[in-house]
Amino acid sequence: MTVQATRGVDEFDIVIIGAGISGIGAAAYFRKELPGKSIVILEARDNIGGTWDLFRYPGIRSDSDLHTFGYAFKPWRHENAIADAPLILEYLRETVEENHLTNLIRYGHRVVRSDWSTADSTWTLTLDVADPTTGATTTKTIRTGWVFAATGYYRYDQGYAPEFPGRDDFAGLVVHPQHWPENLDYKDKNVVIIGSGATAVTMVPSMLKGEGAAQHVTMLQRTPTYIMSMPRVDSVALTLTRLLGAERGYAATRFKNIWVERAVVKGLRAFPRAGRAMIRRDNIKRLPKGFDVDKHFHPPYNPWDQRLCLAPDGDFFEAIARGDASVVTDKIVRFTPDGILLESGEELRADIIVTATGLTMRLFDGMPIVVDGEPVDITQSVAYRGMLLSGIPNWAMAIGYTTSSWTLKISLMCRYFIDLMRHMDEHDYAQAVPVAVPGMEHRSVMDLQSGYAKRGAAVLPKQGPTAPWRMAMSYQEDAKALRGPVADEHLVFSRRSAVLRPAHESVAAHV
Repeated sequence: MTVQATRGVDEFDIVIIGAGISGIGAAAYFRKELPGKSIVILEARDNIGGTWDLFRYPGIRSDSDLHTFGYAFKPWRHENAIADAPLILEYLRETVEENHLTNLIRYGHRVVRSDWSTADSTWTLTLDVADPTTGATTTKTIRTGWVFAATGYYRYDQGYAPEFPGRDDFAGLVVHPQHWPENLDYKDKNVVIIGSGATAVTMVPSMLKGEGAAQHVTMLQRTPTYIMSMPRVDSVALTLTRLLGAERGYAATRFKNIWVERAVVKGLRAFPRAGRAMIRRDNIKRLPKGFDVDKHFHPPYNPWDQRLCLAPDGDFFEAIARGDASVVTDKIVRFTPDGILLESGEELRADIIVTATGLTMRLFDGMPIVVDGEPVDITQSVAYRGMLLSGIPNWAMAIGYTTSSWTLKISLMCRYFIDLMRHMDEHDYAQAVPVAVPGMEHRSVMDLQSGYAKRGAAVLPKQGPTAPWRMAMSYQEDAKALRGPVADEHLVFSRRSAVLRPAHESVAAHV
């Protein structure tokens, strides 16, 4: 692979990093509401879609309904409220076309370094640009006033896979869902999936469908997970669409689902014992008589301490009831030539082992962020209103919710970002930077106790105990926080070539 340097420097008002669901949504909002701003989307891969294009494992789908996971400005028209990745990708392609975003996207553009100059009020982004024909890489520079980082919070090139003793002894194939081989043949094979999260719960029934179905699929888990069934088709949404039309029916469904989802999360967290009992009753109803529900589906934590998993139309439980799938709760001792040896002494026979063990957490694709020559340790930055970072000027990050639809937060963030841009233009400000309260308590931005959330605490920014430094995980709470006044005493503005005000000064003094 050849690396060449070029001297051309493009300049934009806003650079969006990432053409996934967050970046595409942001571009649509900004193009409409900020028509005077020059915008570009930099996408490291050769296609849009992010997660929904990257993952190719069987059954890849959303765990959230598409009436809330979709954009507020574009109705979800398919009857399936829980949608597979191809449908989501088609929705994103339509969004790009309908909002005239095609010419804004630059593929094969990976940002590898970001340098901020206070004197120039400008970010200088260093990019590796891949030639789609030759594979050669050139180095390019782009300058911008603002960065909107829609990069997600995990590594695209490396999933999380713990070291299993004896892995090299296994005679079959070991696969990670994030790197699913094209046309993998698992027909009539015994498959063991290690993990009990959303990926494993999705793959179990999906690998048992059609002519190429596996002979048997076993989900091997160390700790049980709460799994709830939900209809794939939202009949109320179909009725509302029929009565109100596509636009108003979608809006009504979205409103309904936002509040129902919030009620479920709050209810389960407020009354965990009742929530456990409700989920357990549903599991018992769907599983064969005599199935050991308490061993395999009774987690040692309360509902929503970790993310609940969804089984559309109960497909996961149906696979177990048919005898095509099974669940084993045990610890791994080592891989063997024929499968996996467990702590109980049982050996699970396998032709294919799938390590659905999670994501490797990383923000902003791991790029160095440098402010006036000083590298920034983002783990010491504090999230302001869930989207700006203390000590980093003119930089927004797109991180959605963990207890509801990711995209709900993105829409609120974009509205706040638009108001912030207008506020800065009105007052001739070139820079905005949050300044954290000295001595403020720091917490992890992730509000879950799952493995990936705990791993993320070591590489992600922090949050504070109260607003605007607390990372709200409620649409209703964020709707108030992000639709309120743009400026407060924590957000410091300055004009071009001016020195930033001291952190203790109120923004109101110079607004």
